[in-house]
Amino acid sequence: MLEPPSLDTQAPVQSEVQPETPFSKLGGAPTIAAIVARFYDLMESDPAYGALRAMHAADLAPMRVSLAGFLTGWSGGPRDWFAANPGRCMMSIHKPFTIGADTAGQWAEAMRRAVEGAIEAGEAADPQLAKAMAGVLEELALGMAR
Repeated sequence: MLEPPSLDTQAPVQSEVQPETPFSKLGGAPTIAAIVARFYDLMESDPAYGALRAMHAADLAPMRVSLAGFLTGWSGGPRDWFAANPGRCMMSIHKPFTIGADTAGQWAEAMRRAVEGAIEAGEAADPQLAKAMAGVLEELALGMAR
C-alpha cells in the first residue's frame, strides 16, 4: 500500500523580499513622523516662519497627518496617501495658493531643520539619505514659488 505524502508543517515559509526603499533606509514611519512633528512645531513656534504659518489653517493636525502620509508614500513606504488622493500631487494641491520665493524658502528651511533635528536625535537611520531627502524637498518647495 502506498503511503500518502507527508505534509511538512515545519517547512520554511516563502516570503516576498521587499526591496529597500528610502522609507525603510530612513527608519520608516517613526522617522517620518518625527520629521513632520519637528517641521510643524517649528512652523508654529518660530517667528521666522510666520508667513508660512499664516498660509495654513489654525488647526495643523490634518496637515501633520497629510504630510506624513505623503512623505511616507513618496519615499517608498505604504502609498495610502496616494490611494486616498488619486491624481493629486503637491503641485496640484498647492496651485490655489500664491507661494512666493520667501514662503517657499521658509518651508524648505523648516524642513531642513526638521530633518537635521531627526539626524541629531538619532532618529534617522541613514543620515546621508535624510540630508539628500531634505535637499530634494527644498528643490520641490522652491519650484512652487511663483
